[in-house]
Amino acid sequence: MTSETRCATSRTWRIGTAEPALEETAETLRELLSPHLAALAAGAQDRSPGTLRLVLGQVGRRPDALGVPPRGDGHADECHELVITPDGIVCRARTPQGVFRGAVAAVRLLSAAPGGDLACRRTEDGPRYAWRGLMVDPARCFLPLDELLRLVDLAALYHLNVLHLHLTDNEGWRLEIAGRPGLTAAEDGSFYSAAQYRELQAYAAARFVTIVPEIDLPGHTAAVLRAHPELGTVPRPAWLPADAPFSPPLDPCDPGTRAFLAEVLTEVARLTDGPYLHIGGDEAFGIDEASFAEAIRFARETVRVAGKRPLGWQESARAGIGPGDIAQWWVDVPMMDLPADEAELAARPELAGTGRPLAFFTAVARFFAPADGDLARIVDGGGRVLLSPQSHLYLDRPYDASIVPPGQAEAAARLGFSYRPRDVRHAAAWDPAAYGLAPDRIAGIEATLFGESLRGLDDLTTLLLPRLAGIAETAWTGSPPAWEAHRESLAGQSRLWRERGITALLSTEIDWR
Repeated sequence: MTSETRCATSRTWRIGTAEPALEETAETLRELLSPHLAALAAGAQDRSPGTLRLVLGQVGRRPDALGVPPRGDGHADECHELVITPDGIVCRARTPQGVFRGAVAAVRLLSAAPGGDLACRRTEDGPRYAWRGLMVDPARCFLPLDELLRLVDLAALYHLNVLHLHLTDNEGWRLEIAGRPGLTAAEDGSFYSAAQYRELQAYAAARFVTIVPEIDLPGHTAAVLRAHPELGTVPRPAWLPADAPFSPPLDPCDPGTRAFLAEVLTEVARLTDGPYLHIGGDEAFGIDEASFAEAIRFARETVRVAGKRPLGWQESARAGIGPGDIAQWWVDVPMMDLPADEAELAARPELAGTGRPLAFFTAVARFFAPADGDLARIVDGGGRVLLSPQSHLYLDRPYDASIVPPGQAEAAARLGFSYRPRDVRHAAAWDPAAYGLAPDRIAGIEATLFGESLRGLDDLTTLLLPRLAGIAETAWTGSPPAWEAHRESLAGQSRLWRERGITALLSTEIDWR
C-alpha cells in the first residue's frame, strides 16, 4: 500500500473546526486528548495538514440506542463518521456529542499505531445502548476532586456517559448537605462541597458524561447515625448472628426520620444537574418488608416532587415497580454464590479468609433469597433493568492469581471483595443478551466498583483496567468482543493508560506493548 493511501500518525496534530457550534467541543477535546498525540498544536486552521477536523453534517442513519438516555432529553445522537486521508482525519456527525465520540475514537486509533500509520478509509459508528455507566464508591474510598475528574476523562475515552457516585455508606457521607454539617464529619474529614460537586458536573457535562448521585438508604446507615443518633431505626433481627456487624436501617414511619430523608434527598436533587437520583435500597439488613416498601416509596416520591427521576438497586422493586421505573440488577448468581456447608466454605479461600463462620454466610444467604426473583419482578411490573450483574460487571471482583504478574502480586492479593477470583477474559465474555430480556426492558449497562479494599486511585484503576475496556466495548457495540481481537486491542490500549499516568493490572493473558 503506497503512502498516498496511508495517514501518518507521528506528526504534529491539530484539532480544528470551522463550525462555531463546535468551538467548545473542540477545546474540550484538545484538553482531553493532548496526552495521546505526539504533538498538539494550538490554533489550527480547519484544513491544515495533520488536522483532526470536526464537522457537523449528515451521516448514515442508525437505529436509536436501546434503553434510557442519561441526560433525560430524548435519545442522544452519538452516531459519527470518520474519514481517514493522508492529510488527516475528518470527524463528521449531526451533533456535537457525535463529533466528540468520533474524535475520541480517532485518537484511540492514532494512539494504537505509535510511530506508524493508518490505512485511509471511511467508517461509521454509533452506540447500541444509551446508558453506558461506571459506578465508583467514594463513600468507602474517598477520591479528591482532581482524581474524580481523571475518572471522568477515562470514562469519556471509553464512550461511557454516566459516572454514578456511591456517596453514602457506613464508612462516610461524602456530599455537603446545607444545615447538616455532622453528616460529612467523617473520620478522614473528606467530602465534596456543593461548589466542588457543581464543578464536577460541569466538567463531566462538557465531556458528555452525566453524574448520577446515590444516597443509599434505608440501610448502610452507620455514618448517618453517627451524625444523627436520634433518628428512628428498626430493631436487630433475631436471625442475624449476634457477632455479625449490624447497622440498623432507618425507620420510615418515624416522623423525624421522614423529615430527615425528605430534607437530604431534596437538597441532593437541588444540587444535581442531571435528571436522575439513585436512592440505593440495597442490603437493608433486618428491615421488615412493610417498612422497606414504605421507605422506598417515600424516597421515590420525594425525589419526584423535587423534580428528579429515581432509580434504585434491584431490591427496590420489592416496593412495587411500574413503567418508567428503573432498577439496577446486580444479584445474578443464585443465593449470592454462598457456601451451604463447612466443606463448601473451606473450598472458598476468599470467604474462609474473612474469618466469618458458616452461620454468618447462612444468614446472609437467607437475606438474599428474595433476590432470585427480582429480575422477573422488575420485568413483570413494567420497569426497566439497568444491567450490573455481579458475576461479570462488579469490578471489585479479585483477579485470578494465575494471571497476575509477579510485580503486582502483592497489590492484587489485597484488592477486591470476597467474590470468586476471575481472569480478564471472564469479564470480556459477558453478553447482555444472556438473560433473555426483551430489548425494550433494558435501561442500559453499568460496571460497578465498590471500595472496601481500596486505598486510593491506583488501587481503583488496577481493578478497573483492563476489564473496563471490554465492558465498555460491549455497552457500545451490544455484544462481547472476540477474545483474540480484544487481547490485541488491549495490548495497544496500555499506551493510553501510560500516557495518562493510570495504573492497570498487566494480566499475563495479554502480550502488552
